[in-house]
Amino acid sequence: MSSPCICTTLRSASRRMIAFYDEAIAPVGVNIAQFSLMRSIARIEPATLTELGHRVDLDRSTVGRNVRVLEKMGLVVLGRGEDQREATVQLSDAGRQVLADGAPLWDGAQKALDDRLGADFMKQLRSALDSL
Repeated sequence: MSSPCICTTLRSASRRMIAFYDEAIAPVGVNIAQFSLMRSIARIEPATLTELGHRVDLDRSTVGRNVRVLEKMGLVVLGRGEDQREATVQLSDAGRQVLADGAPLWDGAQKALDDRLGADFMKQLRSALDSL
């Protein structure tokens, strides 16, 4: 192996980014994966778990498990769609409050990265990662 493995490098960078965002968002009582999922729910609610899975690029069973954790925390409400076999999800009032309280923390983390790495680099990075 003559060059570093891009997969290993990306996994390591991903873990560091997750830790960075987890620390930033911790005051609202959720981790970054939960916060991101709630933001996705807010954009398309009420959403079926299948629709949500497509939006966040996760399989339905993984989304279902993650949503049930949020439900136990009182941050989302599960219901039934037009097709009674399909569960729907939407934010609870507490979930909306977490998003409202967390938005400045998320924005602050984004700005800190832009300041640290440079806005131009961050734009290029997003573009490169979107192309994968």
